[in-house]
Amino acid sequence: MAGHSKWANIKHRKAAQDKKRGKQFAKLIRAIESAAREAGASDPSASPSLALAVQKARDADVPKDNIERACRRGAGEDDGGARYEAATYEGYAPGGVAVLVDVLTDNRNRAASDVRSLFTRAGGSLAEPGAVSFLFTRRGQVVLDGAPDEDDVLAAGLDAGLEDVEGGDGTTIAWCEPSAVAGLRAALESAGLAVIGAESTMVPTVSVRIEDAVEAGRVLRLLDALEDNDDVQEVYANLDVDEGVLADVEL
Repeated sequence: MAGHSKWANIKHRKAAQDKKRGKQFAKLIRAIESAAREAGASDPSASPSLALAVQKARDADVPKDNIERACRRGAGEDDGGARYEAATYEGYAPGGVAVLVDVLTDNRNRAASDVRSLFTRAGGSLAEPGAVSFLFTRRGQVVLDGAPDEDDVLAAGLDAGLEDVEGGDGTTIAWCEPSAVAGLRAALESAGLAVIGAESTMVPTVSVRIEDAVEAGRVLRLLDALEDNDDVQEVYANLDVDEGVLADVEL
């Protein structure tokens, strides 16, 4: 999981520096509306996926009123809700890095065209469905602030589905099955541990190591451009780059 945590840590660091909060909020609201529509209800307790989307928005400090309105719009209780379609695109970044792109869009043709264009301009390529998805597996993760004692994390989480603990750059990741995310988060919070995020994510089973700063920069610029697209919800990559190379990267 080292490759995944490296990219996850890059993302967490970038997120902390990201000033485009309006765009981030819009994506989180879109995810809530979609989950509420799928659940057919505005109450997060009615659907694990809606509960997770709402909690993710709360973690990002989306205002409570915005979250509640999104739930109602998605459930059809308020006017103005859009119908979004989920899709996943697969491709290769420079250096052979495998990339998965999850989108939630009201115009699939536009989303597909935009994603293809971003890959092409970066020197990568879009691939056929299934070409890279087999290199990833879905896992659940609860992200803790700082570096709490591993024994404390294990003691709090083992009965709630905790499977592994991994230290990172200023964070600690508690791994579990996707279905156990909410329960594990609750257990860790009950033990007094500082949770800063929790989600279901895609973890690479094999990582591609990039040792050249120029090539690493090309990969990271592509990932950043994909994440900046309004329709894109999540970007996963099996990139592995060490801190020395990362320090020389120009984004």
